[in-house]
Amino acid sequence: MYEQEKIKPYSQQGEKKQQVEQMFDNIAPSYDTLNHRLSWNIDKGWRKKAIQQLKPFSPRTILDIATGTGDFAILSAQKLHPTKLIGADISVGMMNIGQQKVQQQNLQDTISFQQEDCMDLSFDNNTFDAVTSAFGIRNFQDLDKGLREIFRVLKPGGHFSAVELTQPVTFPMRPLFRIYSHTFLPFYGKLLSKDKSAYDYLTTTIEAFPQGEVMSGILKRAGFKNVKYKRLTFGICTVYLGEKV
Repeated sequence: MYEQEKIKPYSQQGEKKQQVEQMFDNIAPSYDTLNHRLSWNIDKGWRKKAIQQLKPFSPRTILDIATGTGDFAILSAQKLHPTKLIGADISVGMMNIGQQKVQQQNLQDTISFQQEDCMDLSFDNNTFDAVTSAFGIRNFQDLDKGLREIFRVLKPGGHFSAVELTQPVTFPMRPLFRIYSHTFLPFYGKLLSKDKSAYDYLTTTIEAFPQGEVMSGILKRAGFKNVKYKRLTFGICTVYLGEKV
């Protein structure tokens, strides 16, 4: 078990999956505002980098895992022009907001949403040309199992592109980020979302989540080949790319 799998939003009692679902339902109305403000809108550029990794492969069918309010799904549809994109998440509250945004962008013919347990996806083997995830795999109850499910539903020759928050590894960004994530982030998160536990949880999972070479090794153990990663914005975020051969 990885350290972040032991971390739960509200209580050590009960399953992490259910608590994560409750947490995201709670913060759904303020989630987009908080994401953009807490990252000074840099998160939008991070998503674009992850999508750019897939452009050479022109995926026609895409699954966006832990889609949340659909920002990554919408951007993928606009930049990659797939014929079909499914946003999957455990939180109906988050996807309801995503559905409204999809309607506003007139992308309802391309993007649909499904409630899914990422540990046990309902899709057949070899279904999608690409799977994407933005800031979602950190919340998996079982990281290895979730990645194996992603690998299973990918077609041979398909790619997994993920972007995830990480700890900077160099001075002075590492101590500066620690100060920011332990003070401003939970305070401002509670102020806007009224759920301090959610942003305390965010901080602790960022610190506990495997990153860089370690995460690359975990992706390889799940079956992915040609795994690459790149740190962005002084290491605050990392994008990963793996292929199902």
